[in-house]
Amino acid sequence: MNAPPDRPRRATIFDVAAAANVSRGTVSRVLNGEPYVSEAAREAIEAAIAKVGYVRNMAARNLATQRTRAIGLVIHEPHQVFLEDPNIGAILLGTNERLSEEDYQLVCLIIGSDRDSNRVAEYLRGGFVDGVIVVSARENDPISNAVAQIGLPTVFVGHPSSLTDINFVGIDNRTAAREITQRLLGTGRQQVGMIAAALDRDSGAERLQGFQDALGDRFDPDLVVDFPLYSRSSGVLGMHELLSRAPGIDGVFAGNDAIAAGALDVLKESGRSVPLNVGVVGFDDSDWAMRCTPRLSTVRQPADLLGREAASSLLDLINGVPRAAHGTILATQIMWRGSA
Repeated sequence: MNAPPDRPRRATIFDVAAAANVSRGTVSRVLNGEPYVSEAAREAIEAAIAKVGYVRNMAARNLATQRTRAIGLVIHEPHQVFLEDPNIGAILLGTNERLSEEDYQLVCLIIGSDRDSNRVAEYLRGGFVDGVIVVSARENDPISNAVAQIGLPTVFVGHPSSLTDINFVGIDNRTAAREITQRLLGTGRQQVGMIAAALDRDSGAERLQGFQDALGDRFDPDLVVDFPLYSRSSGVLGMHELLSRAPGIDGVFAGNDAIAAGALDVLKESGRSVPLNVGVVGFDDSDWAMRCTPRLSTVRQPADLLGREAASSLLDLINGVPRAAHGTILATQIMWRGSA
């Protein structure tokens, strides 16, 4: 049996000092960005680092500073929704962009099952990240409870009602849903239903509340169908169900754009014209909205800014920077297009 090959020797700070003909302390000051180093010495050290191939041992540095300079992004969605929902990608990119400005590494942790929840909770308890951003938290989910028990600095995207006194970034889902439903009603629709989803988290529950607010006494619970996930398949199944319950339905509020896309496909297959026979509105203004035919009337939420603001809030928490409030609400905008 062949022995494993020896690993190449890693260059050390002593190698850099010898190559630059300076002391180890001078090299250390340059690496730590400290002053009181001559420009000539600094240039010699930078050249020596390149020559000997020195790479800083971040594990040792983290041990000394008690910081990992890593942030966990916990996404509480099944894998198929993670891939299908453009908003999640925008939140991820916005978060990563802000963290990279401060030289932090993003660690993406996807929870699609109870086993994932337990695994991720143990990972977070291990001290591998300095803080965590939680996206799509459910009511009373184990990850939210775990970060509270650990005492890990945490910022939520959204605000689960089961948690109090938390740091969060979000939008006013209820008001936005009420406003777009009112605009749909303003086009003369008489029988309006909703394909709701994710009622176990704040976004889904609040969008349903906003829909009900807009309809008032006209609200008919039989014209609401709900599904666990924000997905196109929920829109397909939901639209079939609404048509079976109310063949004359002439307006639909979909819980998000992916759901609206599925509903539009079913309406087209059934021979109903959009918006002539049925007006459809969605939520998110994601890529789905622009791929629909006709293009989707929807609520624009700033997903990338949600990620950036969550990252900024978390960095402030980690660094002890006081903030005026625990929560930040970002503005939304109705995008009115051909589907309604």
